[in-house]
Amino acid sequence: MVRSCRSARMLGLCSLWTLLTIVGCADQKPAGTGGAPAGGGTTSATPTPAPKAAGGVRRIILMTNGNSPFWDAGRAGLEDAQVELKLDDVGLKASLEVNDGTIGGQISKLRQYNSQTDIAGIAVTAIDSQNVNLAEEMRALKKKGIAVIAFDSDLDREKFRDARTAFIGTDNTLAGKELGRCVQQLVPAGGEYVTFVGLSSAGNAKERIAGFAAGAGDKFKSADAMSDDFDRTKAKENVRNAISNHPTAKILAGIYSYNAPAIVDVVKELGKRDEIKVLCFDAEPIAIQQMGQGQIDAMIVQNPYQMGYQSVKFLKALITDDHATEKEMFPKLGEPEGDIFDTGLKVVVPNAESPIKNDGFGPKTEFLTLDVFQTWLKKYKLAGS
Repeated sequence: MVRSCRSARMLGLCSLWTLLTIVGCADQKPAGTGGAPAGGGTTSATPTPAPKAAGGVRRIILMTNGNSPFWDAGRAGLEDAQVELKLDDVGLKASLEVNDGTIGGQISKLRQYNSQTDIAGIAVTAIDSQNVNLAEEMRALKKKGIAVIAFDSDLDREKFRDARTAFIGTDNTLAGKELGRCVQQLVPAGGEYVTFVGLSSAGNAKERIAGFAAGAGDKFKSADAMSDDFDRTKAKENVRNAISNHPTAKILAGIYSYNAPAIVDVVKELGKRDEIKVLCFDAEPIAIQQMGQGQIDAMIVQNPYQMGYQSVKFLKALITDDHATEKEMFPKLGEPEGDIFDTGLKVVVPNAESPIKNDGFGPKTEFLTLDVFQTWLKKYKLAGS
C-alpha cells in the first residue's frame, strides 16, 4: 500500500514536470524567427528592431580592403555611430573587419558571412572594381535579405551598380584632380611624375590616378604607375626603383595612405628632397609628422571617420526600414548618381608660406594649413585621417 502511494505520488510529480517543460519550450523561439527578416525590414511605417539571433545581437560589418592606419579613423566613426545611433536598442552591433589585401580574401569572407545567421548588413571596400565574382557574392548577400553597400572604394557602377544599394566615400576622381591642381601650383613649368598605389585594379586607385592626370594638365606626364599589393617593403622598393629608373621624374605621388611615408623615407635616405616634390593621399599619423618636418608638400585628406559613421547609419536605416534617414542621406536614390554619398575632401599644406594657395579647387573642398588640420583632428580625438 505504501509502495502504491509512493508510485502515485511520483507519477504526479513526473506529470507536473512534463507539463512545465512543455510550457517552457513553447515560450522559446528558434534563432532567426520572428521580427524583420535579415536586411529586409517589414512593411511597417516605423523602424522595426532587428530580431536578436541566438546568443547575441545581429551584426553590421564594415570590411576593409586591407590593413592601414587609415582605418583607425574609420573604426572611430563606427564606434561613435554604435553609441550615438543607439544600435543596442534595435538589436544591432557594428564591427570593422580587416581584409588581407587580396580579392580572394574578400570573396572568402563574403561567402563566410552568407553562411551565418546573425549578419544584418555589410559594407565592402571593393578591392577590384571589375571583379565579377566579388559582385556576385555581394548580390548573393542582397538576395538573402542582407543590406549591402560599398564604402571607400566602389564597384564599377556601369557593370555592377545593382550589387550594392549605394556607395559611401570619397569622389575619388575629384580627389585625384585636386591633387593634380596642387602639383600645378608646386611645379608651374610641368614635368614627369610617378604614382604609387597598393592595388592598381581597385576602383579608387584607377579614379585617383586618372583624376591626377586630368587635374595636373598637359604640362605633366606620367613616367610610371607602380603597385605594391599592400607590401610595405615593396612600397619602398618601388620608390627606389622609380628614382633610379626615371631620373627626370621630380614629382612622386602616393595614392594609398602608407605610400606617403614610404616615399618620404626613401627620398630622405637618398638625399633627394631638394629635387623632388612629394604629394600624397591621406594623413597617416607619421605622414602628419613628416609634413610638419617639411618632407611632404601637399596632402589630399579623405574622411574615413565619416565613412565609418555614415556607413553604419545607412545600414541601420536599411535594416530597420527607416525611410526618413534613407531619404535624408540619399534624396535621389534610384536616379543616376543618386546612390553616392560624398564624405568630403581636404587639401592640407604645411603652412601659409606654401606655394599652393586656395585657388581653383572644388567648392566643397576644404583648404587647410597643417596646424588648422591638426586642430580638426583633436576635435574628433583622431591621430590621422
